[in-house]
Amino acid sequence: MDRLPRLHELSLALRLGLTALLLTLAGGYAASVRYVFDHHSRKDEQAGLSMTDLMGAYHGVRAEAPLIRAVTGAHGEQYLPVAAERETLRKWLAGAKLSEEYDSLELGDNSPAEILDRNCLSCHARNATEGDGIGERLPLDSWDSVSKVAFSKQLDPVPVGILTVSTHAHAQTIPLVTLVVCGLFVLTRWPRGLRSGIFLLGGASVLLDVAGWWLARSSAAAVWLIVLAGGAYALAFAVAALGSLLELWLPPRKPQ
Repeated sequence: MDRLPRLHELSLALRLGLTALLLTLAGGYAASVRYVFDHHSRKDEQAGLSMTDLMGAYHGVRAEAPLIRAVTGAHGEQYLPVAAERETLRKWLAGAKLSEEYDSLELGDNSPAEILDRNCLSCHARNATEGDGIGERLPLDSWDSVSKVAFSKQLDPVPVGILTVSTHAHAQTIPLVTLVVCGLFVLTRWPRGLRSGIFLLGGASVLLDVAGWWLARSSAAAVWLIVLAGGAYALAFAVAALGSLLELWLPPRKPQ
């Protein structure tokens, strides 16, 4: 059986055309990755993409209030040294009357507002001279400011109808893109094991990624499947695209 043709053996016009297509696909893939980061990173209303964002998007999760994490973590132990005050804040944040009890006259010096004032406003006030500017970025000197970080949120996954539409669109397009990019990589000079492995990795990661969208509806562990499959696909795409571009323009190997 004759061997498969190599990309560098094609005419100049074909190599130029394939180069343009690969660069366009690479740009489109980069844009899609950026879209995923931008779209999902807003899920928990905190900067950056986190597992909480992804859990909320695909499975659903209760996102703990940032102030609860601060109070109950190492930060709270350092800057709220009185355990009773930390417990007061924890119970308040876990309750249902956050706004009513924030500066409650009945609680007096034990109200959340007073506790925050004593322990936090040296850094977390807008005019604070300590804290390296954290008071401007995350002020805690009024209820309006505190309320932005005091409420836990229930992050629900996308509705099944939207997920169905997304699956319909992606499951019929991403495999075709993968077939083009990884298929071109098969027509290169690189070791057969590498070419076969990248083709397998590209195809399998697409299947696992899409399957993970649906499995994550009932199992939070499947969100990790989505993350791992997405990373595997990125690796396969990058290696296949770069390897194909190199094959198109590197000179042929000299006969041994």
